[in-house]
Amino acid sequence: MPIRFAASLKRSHCRMPPHMARAQRFLPANDNRGKQVQSAHLHAALRHFAQYGLAAADHARQQAIIASDAGDRQTFEWWLEICRALDRRMARQIDDSAQAGG
Repeated sequence: MPIRFAASLKRSHCRMPPHMARAQRFLPANDNRGKQVQSAHLHAALRHFAQYGLAAADHARQQAIIASDAGDRQTFEWWLEICRALDRRMARQIDDSAQAGG
């Protein structure tokens, strides 16, 4: 999907009203609240993404479910953290279902 950037015609001119521009300046561009991913899991997630591309989070989810079904808690936690690094919402769903017992 192409990204298009429409720059202002004048360098000092902002298309947004000044009071709105000031209000928006300090808002974060992303939301990094919640459980942070450790460096080792982040590197593993990046390697996993390099191997599986956009399907990496789903593959990590499947691996976590397989480990959970097998009763291997350590492997489940590993894949859950990789999934969390790639897709927090998906990881939260897996974690919630695991805590609920299935």
